[in-house]
Amino acid sequence: MAAVGGVVVGVALGTVVGRVMTKLDDPVFSVVISFLAPVAIYLPAELLGLSGVLATVAAGIVLGRNAARNMSSEVRIAGQATWQVLLFLINGAAFILIGLQLRTVLAGLGDRPAAELIGLAVAVSLTVIFVRIAWVYPGAYLPRVLSAGIRERETAPPLRNVFIVSWAGMRGVVSLAAALALPLNVPQRDLLVFLTFAVILATLVGQGLTLPLLIHKLGVVAEGGQAHEEAHVRVAAADAALATLMQLAEKWPGHLELIDTLRAQYAHRAQHLDEERHEGPETEAEQELLEHREIRRAVIDEEREAIIRLRDAGAVNDEVFRAVERDLDLEELRTEA
Repeated sequence: MAAVGGVVVGVALGTVVGRVMTKLDDPVFSVVISFLAPVAIYLPAELLGLSGVLATVAAGIVLGRNAARNMSSEVRIAGQATWQVLLFLINGAAFILIGLQLRTVLAGLGDRPAAELIGLAVAVSLTVIFVRIAWVYPGAYLPRVLSAGIRERETAPPLRNVFIVSWAGMRGVVSLAAALALPLNVPQRDLLVFLTFAVILATLVGQGLTLPLLIHKLGVVAEGGQAHEEAHVRVAAADAALATLMQLAEKWPGHLELIDTLRAQYAHRAQHLDEERHEGPETEAEQELLEHREIRRAVIDEEREAIIRLRDAGAVNDEVFRAVERDLDLEELRTEA
């Protein structure tokens, strides 16, 4: 009941926060709201005797799902950059703080022989690794055996690719955080935490360091599935833009020059993306697209140098310079898309 109630509260509060963020235009204030929202959702759920964790997760799913409509592009760009930095810092700090707990954990193991601890660590680590391998293979092939629809939509992946996926089961902060979250009165808690340390070490160091070698030895290469899907989505977006431009031409007959320019740009983009989707990335169309990006990048670089010269000469103030520089930065990012 507490779990279901937590999800309901999370969905409700996530919807409210999303509505609030639609009214905000200041990216800094919006990012601050995104920092405070998890706490503001977690605490009420806990006070009601519900699961604050599930409430926060549910709210995050709602907000993430609706971010494309609830947030402006400026807020999304600022938020993504800020959260990437924050998550990197939190992840690093978590490993440091967790490492500091190791001495306490070892002290709590008492007089257990080192050989016993090493044996348990090896046994548990191997079990985790082999259970993942045993799970990934059926997970990759069984749905295709049971569903004709999946067989028609997706080809079965090569065995070597599935093995790489099964081998890439590194454990990290989440696993250890779950172990450390165990109540202090749980029997053998220190041993459980120690074994979690061991699994993380074995998977991060053992599997992590051998993964590049295995990829090379097995000859696993990128299949371009994500690139193909991305090209498909971009073509759909370009087609939607072209359809809208047709309607706008009737609505704004006095701006046909701009509409024709935009139409030519989107048609050119859609053509290249469609060729890439059907012929693959290693085509003349892809090479031409790369050359176009290089040309646009060279133009933007020269624009940037021009405004830098104006700033250095004292012809513009810093605020104006930053505003124009930001536009050029966004345009450069757009050329990489």
